Amino acid sequence: MDEERRGTLRKNISEVHYFSRDRWIQIILLIIIIAVFGRLVFLQVVKASDLKAKGIERRTIDQRLKPDRGTIYDAQGNVLAQSIPVKGIFADPNTLSTLIEKKQFKGTKEDVAKQLGEILGIDSQGILDKLNKNLSWVSIAHQVDIDKTNKIMALKIPGVGTDDEAKRVYPMGMFASSALGIVNQDGHGVEGVEYYYDKELFGKPGFQSEEQDTRARSIVDALNQEDPSRPGESLTLTLDSTIQYYVEQQLNESIKSTNAKSVTILAMDPMTGRILGMGSRPSFDPTNYNQVSPEVRRNLAISMTYEPGSTFKIITGAAALEEGAVKPDDRFEDPGYLRVPPRVITNWDSDLKPHGNPTFTEGMMLSSNVVLAQVGQKLGKPAFETYLKAFGFGSKTGIDISGEESGILLPEDRIRDIDMATMSFGQANSVTPIQLLTAISAVANGGTLYRPYIVDKITSADGKVIEQHKPTPVRQVISKSTAAQMTNILEQVVSDGTGHTAQIPGIKVAGKTGTAQKVDPETGGYSTTDFIASFAAYAPAENPKIAVLVVIDTPHTEEGHQGGTLAGPRAKAIIEGALQYYGMPVSNDTQSTVTISPEDSAVRPSPQPVVPERTPVNGEAVVPDLTGMTMRQAGETLAKSELHFNFSGSGLVNQQSPQPGKVVIKGATVDVKFLPLPSS
Repeated sequence: MDEERRGTLRKNISEVHYFSRDRWIQIILLIIIIAVFGRLVFLQVVKASDLKAKGIERRTIDQRLKPDRGTIYDAQGNVLAQSIPVKGIFADPNTLSTLIEKKQFKGTKEDVAKQLGEILGIDSQGILDKLNKNLSWVSIAHQVDIDKTNKIMALKIPGVGTDDEAKRVYPMGMFASSALGIVNQDGHGVEGVEYYYDKELFGKPGFQSEEQDTRARSIVDALNQEDPSRPGESLTLTLDSTIQYYVEQQLNESIKSTNAKSVTILAMDPMTGRILGMGSRPSFDPTNYNQVSPEVRRNLAISMTYEPGSTFKIITGAAALEEGAVKPDDRFEDPGYLRVPPRVITNWDSDLKPHGNPTFTEGMMLSSNVVLAQVGQKLGKPAFETYLKAFGFGSKTGIDISGEESGILLPEDRIRDIDMATMSFGQANSVTPIQLLTAISAVANGGTLYRPYIVDKITSADGKVIEQHKPTPVRQVISKSTAAQMTNILEQVVSDGTGHTAQIPGIKVAGKTGTAQKVDPETGGYSTTDFIASFAAYAPAENPKIAVLVVIDTPHTEEGHQGGTLAGPRAKAIIEGALQYYGMPVSNDTQSTVTISPEDSAVRPSPQPVVPERTPVNGEAVVPDLTGMTMRQAGETLAKSELHFNFSGSGLVNQQSPQPGKVVIKGATVDVKFLPLPSS
């Protein structure tokens, strides 16, 4: 045998030996695995037999692990919505019955129901009815706080156990409730931002399979499985709590003073479409949303459809100026009425008065329906329809909140001469507040229609920005020159016209009043008693920081129903407060000083170093000194300390409670009072 063949043979023999050793190793490992598994099975059987001998069965509990829902913050970082851990309580009626029959549990189902009812604060009879069912599992209660859960588990009632749940809470109560929406017991958003972004907020569920005995105790040596859940993402809104506070304040004052059916206020950055404030009355606490009807929870700012009245004249005027159908100084006859068969149009906004021969600008200042009807006639139906759609009417704005309506535009082929005339001053077509303010903002910013949005960014559980939202221009509707012309006219509406109640010293405010007749549901015609009073404004007119719309539905007050009288001061208060918050003086001669009393010198106080009353522990914060701060500074300072605020007044911080240095729980509210700035 030559050397080459011998080498090959030795190699083959070596491989045979190698594979033989490997095979033996595999066999030995398999035997060990079988032995271990067999031992575990044996132990499980023995354990099961032992438990059974004691009257206690074992069972496998498959549980879907709910993820932690993401938190919702305002623009300053204040928590608006968050989830806290709670428990669900369940029972095994069959096991409880068996143990009672075998006298292995001292007590009756009546005793158990009474004990659970007292701790949970619910009717014990309802619990007893569940315990008497021939079932192996019944739900006793949901969203039970940890303290009550611990008391229940301390009773050691066989078959009574807990599930992990979460409860959605809103630390600031009714604050921006209609915008935030609600979350149901399953942990899913069903209204508002909570619903629109439910996929992002909810997270990814997990799974757990666990063996328990019938006393709801885990079996230590059981073979359990678990796929962990993934927490939801968090949202930071464009809503600013300082501006939202002004909105809430004016909502409360307006509904109280007018006894209206509802009041809606919307605030927006007209240069970007960012929603700064949004709310309505009546309102609700989203933590306890089931205590009110769905109608109360409606976000009227995006779902209320109404005939806007004279605030819509801004749109008619802008379209007519853009098309060259009118010029600011063009004159119109206004005897107080205009016959357009089969109706006679009158000047509701100005108490039916004739205005002689006003210019278009004067017609806007006087809010003359007669003048604007003639402007609409000059513009013409095809052009008017084009601009209505270009400004976004008749379709949803696309704002990222659920529940938006699209409004109603008359079909072009059904528009009669009388419809064309009434459309020009805000009748016949229906709009939503968000549509109207978005369109007016296009006039304010130089002619660009932006899609409104309320979520600024989405962040992961570890704080990384996943999605940053930016302003989205939809289209250029009118030219900058037309927008400037209309803004100049609206400035005169406020300075010398029906919008004078919105004047702010040192600030140019552009605005328009609205007093719209409501349709009488019984007659189908326009009511002579029920109105919608409204006011739309933006400021500073030359470079607006904020646009506001106030809508008061069916006011009942001795002051009448005029939009300028009822809604104008509300819009002014919000704009004035917002501009101060932004650090803009509201008067050319405003001094940056504040005096506490006549004896004090006019020197602006400043915050002092704070000495805490004691060292804060985890979850606590030290109240900072806010003395002399502006609203923006105070809001930012409190946000850094994870504290909420309740602002009143305007100017610089004068008083605060709790006092600086106090140690409070994070999330507590600090009442802050501002003093108007002196003029000298």
